[in-house]
Amino acid sequence: MSVTPLPTPDRAEAARAVLAAKKRLGLRWAKIAETVGRSVEWSTSALLGQQPLSREQAEAVGTLLDLTADVVDALTLPPVRGAAAVDTTDPLVYRLTEVVQVYGATISELVREEFGDGIVSAIDFEMDLERVPDPKGDRVRITLNGKFLPYRVW
Repeated sequence: MSVTPLPTPDRAEAARAVLAAKKRLGLRWAKIAETVGRSVEWSTSALLGQQPLSREQAEAVGTLLDLTADVVDALTLPPVRGAAAVDTTDPLVYRLTEVVQVYGATISELVREEFGDGIVSAIDFEMDLERVPDPKGDRVRITLNGKFLPYRVW
């Protein structure tokens, strides 16, 4: 009798395994990021499948989270980005989309005025998220820091 091998997990399935292990072990992203050796924001993005992980990073996380070898292998697959990687019905993601809908033209205009015709890169990019104490309820400060790339004329 032959045994049919189970399909290898993809990046989305690996992300679900990471989330389940994180919850099971009661870990915070900051602890996992220490193991990855990168920022909390980048490490979280990588483990959710949207950044590349080296074999060494994947194995370190696999050890910390007690992941199977198949999941560790899946963590080294190419990242998945864009609409396939984001649930736009998630209330927080929806509200960030709303921010862009309300302020996107303003941001674009102010970037154009300050830098010229171009874009803010999501490739050469950093993000920081922090809690800001406020007597009326804590606030969230999200800093998006991308390189300006001018449009090329040829």
